[in-house]
Amino acid sequence: LESLRQVESDVFKGHTIDTTWPVEEGVDGLEKAVERICAEADDALAGGANILILSDRAMGPERVAMPSLLAVGAVHHHLVRAGTRLQAGLIVESGEPRSVQSVAVLIGYGAAAVNPYLMLATISELVREGRLELDAEEAKARAVKAVGKGLLKTISKMGISTISSYCGAQIFEAVGLSTELVDKHFTGTPSRIGGIGLAELAEGALLRHARAYPGVAGELLPVVGLYAWRRDGEHHQWNPDTIALLQHAVRGGGAKTFEEYSATVNAESARRSTLRGLMRFRTRADGGIPLDEVEPATEIVKRFSTGAMSLGSLSREAHETLAVAMNRIGGRSNTGEGGEDPVRFTDERRSKIKQVASGRFGVNIDYLTNADELQIKMAQGAKPGEGGQLPGHKVDRYIAGVRFTTPGVGLISPPPHHDIYSIEDLKQLIYDLRCANPEARISVKLVSEVGVGTVAAGVAKAGADHVLISGHEGGTGAAPMSSILHAGIPWEIGLAETQQTLVMNKLRDRIVVQTDGQLKTGRDVVIAALLGAEEFGFATAPLVVSGCIMMRVCHLDTCPVGVATQNPALRKRFSGKPEFVETFFTYIAEEVREHLAALGLRSVAEAVGQAELLDTSRAVQHWKAQGLDLSPVLHVPDLPEGTPRRCVTKQDHGLEKALDNELIARADDALQSGRPVRFEVPVRNVNRTVGTMLGAEVTRRYGGEGLPEGTIDITLTGSAGQSFGAFLPRGITLRLHGDANDYLGKGLSGGRIVLRPALQARLVAERNVIAGNVLLYGATAGEVFVRGLVGERFAVRNSGATAVVEGVGDHGCEYMTGGTVVILGPVGRNLAAGMSGGTSYVLDLHEARLNREMVEVEALDAEDLDLVRHLVGRHVEATGSTVGAALLAAWEDDPGAVGGRFSKIMPRDYKAVLEARAAALEEGLDADGPEALARIMEASHG
Repeated sequence: LESLRQVESDVFKGHTIDTTWPVEEGVDGLEKAVERICAEADDALAGGANILILSDRAMGPERVAMPSLLAVGAVHHHLVRAGTRLQAGLIVESGEPRSVQSVAVLIGYGAAAVNPYLMLATISELVREGRLELDAEEAKARAVKAVGKGLLKTISKMGISTISSYCGAQIFEAVGLSTELVDKHFTGTPSRIGGIGLAELAEGALLRHARAYPGVAGELLPVVGLYAWRRDGEHHQWNPDTIALLQHAVRGGGAKTFEEYSATVNAESARRSTLRGLMRFRTRADGGIPLDEVEPATEIVKRFSTGAMSLGSLSREAHETLAVAMNRIGGRSNTGEGGEDPVRFTDERRSKIKQVASGRFGVNIDYLTNADELQIKMAQGAKPGEGGQLPGHKVDRYIAGVRFTTPGVGLISPPPHHDIYSIEDLKQLIYDLRCANPEARISVKLVSEVGVGTVAAGVAKAGADHVLISGHEGGTGAAPMSSILHAGIPWEIGLAETQQTLVMNKLRDRIVVQTDGQLKTGRDVVIAALLGAEEFGFATAPLVVSGCIMMRVCHLDTCPVGVATQNPALRKRFSGKPEFVETFFTYIAEEVREHLAALGLRSVAEAVGQAELLDTSRAVQHWKAQGLDLSPVLHVPDLPEGTPRRCVTKQDHGLEKALDNELIARADDALQSGRPVRFEVPVRNVNRTVGTMLGAEVTRRYGGEGLPEGTIDITLTGSAGQSFGAFLPRGITLRLHGDANDYLGKGLSGGRIVLRPALQARLVAERNVIAGNVLLYGATAGEVFVRGLVGERFAVRNSGATAVVEGVGDHGCEYMTGGTVVILGPVGRNLAAGMSGGTSYVLDLHEARLNREMVEVEALDAEDLDLVRHLVGRHVEATGSTVGAALLAAWEDDPGAVGGRFSKIMPRDYKAVLEARAAALEEGLDADGPEALARIMEASHG
């Protein structure tokens, strides 16, 4: 930084701008200081400077530092308006940045570089005091690396690949900043509810300054407690008082204790932490209606569901407790994206909501057919835009079995944009799931953010029955800190936008709307209903009821109460019971009834969308709340009387037109008695998801095992549409003579797909693309043989299928967790990115195209060669491949030469686990015993 500050040459000239102001100027000094730094930037550029360093180094007892983001935003937009922004780069020299988010927003609003000098100085001090066992330079390098990795995560979930594209891109939404402040200094940033301006920012800066220079020697700085509760720190909605009261209430404390809990949550001082806390009900002056005229609690609880918390993130005991409780009260529990043990499908541990993200952990046709609702995870409240991660030490043998993966190997869930690029792709996935389970309701989970209403309208038009608007407050201690505090916005804003958009576009009548995100009391539920929600999700609260004490160590597998751990010793401490969860929801429903009665409403259905029954005038008195304007949230569109504000119709999904109806009819002998059938049918690209309804019928009759191999053998000629053979179960073979679109073999569940050019086609198969992108996404079992080239992301998230193909595009074998892939031709870039399991064999590998972050390359041993030769032989037999036939012929002549052309790609962790398991077996250990498993898990942590 000093080099840049002092440089003065024909190319560069630096200039430092002081971003502090005198304490004596008080609140008014900030505005003058902002004007001064903008004017100084103009003068510096006129003087030839092209590096502007915005520095708060001058801060001291007499000078206050302005917020570094304000300084950057003000100068950036001032220069944009002046037409001189491209003449200079902005550098921030500040003691304020100390987290991923703080650096991300500075870059996002125009900073080309950041010098967090206080963070670096603090690390040096920790080393000097002996509190870090590192040298200062290494410690600082680690901190910088950590921030860099966090920035990569942050920009990648926006689909951005370079930091230069992120610089000045302003991909943020403001919550609680005044329109005047945003328009001038953060121009173009959405800020929909108003809020604080320069005066309040100055007041906050002066308060912080007073704490730093209190005038009393030795006074300690306060413990802020942003991430974990501290007695004198930041207010947390879940704190020792609310946790203790709630757990006592459901464990025998009774309704009075629950009322005390609810009063604590709804107290004015606590309500300041949520937008709904700033609202109040417009209750009827006459006291409303008698309570006994309101629908019973037993009906209201049917609108409740538990959040999408996976088996694996939660212990088996906690996950099953929630499922049992919700089934008993008529509500719904959600599997999360970790799958569900098939033994639960037929008892009260069954989760009615099965979550999928196309095809991920544990998603196969058996899973899909055993659901009342299939929820597409487009986003999650805790980590909007990110995929989840489950560390290897939480993947024990049971969890690995449910997820079709390897014990001890960490699991990465790819972000949604790896398979859903557009609303058309989402529409296709909705149709896929509809075919896999025609009786299930199809839901799409979205995160509350600007524009979510437009997306929800697209979801309704795409044929979904249900949409979930997830708020920013959810999430366990497994979410990254930057996501817990800085991703997504309150559900109140997203829900209101969704309701208004759907109503104005005459779509509200065809889709059910749900919301979730730290719902805790009946008051929360009624406000959500008035803003447009018909159903309500609870996640953290049921966990607290089950024993969670918010230690925020979910990712470490050290949960002391057995809620979020796979450690057998800790799981024994789990004290939750389904009765506790049932009691909680009953208390919530009774509170809802009381609020409805006071509003003069007889049911939740009557309350949906009645936002005019909410008011914000003087709801909460606080100096920071005076500038808020919640009228956009409470707006009710001016539409004709009787316009539906909730779902009242059922969509026609057109499944009667599907080609599968003919396939089911012609396969009747196999379905009825298991007798083999073979037939041919033509196919066109308007025929989407061919084979899935047939596969669902097989699974409903014969379970997850399906039928014996080859029982149903169908040859199709022509061009197949999207998702050919999606979720195909064992016992069905689809032979396609022609070509296929995207998503062939998605979620393949044991079936067999053979793809080759049409018999009359005059083309060289190995030089032509015969199928589209994202093939075998989330496949768990089965075989695919493709004679020809395929598009991008082949075998992404493959968890167990075997495939042979003659060339792939970019990102092949991405995020694989199992299975075997043989590639007999060219590969695109980024091969094996995020691959944590399974094995790939590639002919004539171009190693520059391999992503080596998680994998290594080695030569094939004798066992590998036998396997590859066997698979190539089967490929030739199935497809008539000339490439395969030539290889087999060369193999006869010179086995060593052919074998030497193949490269084996295997994830390092996966390899280490397999070697540890083999060593344990050689020593005579029980491979599933605790000693062997401990060694196996340890092997994957290097």
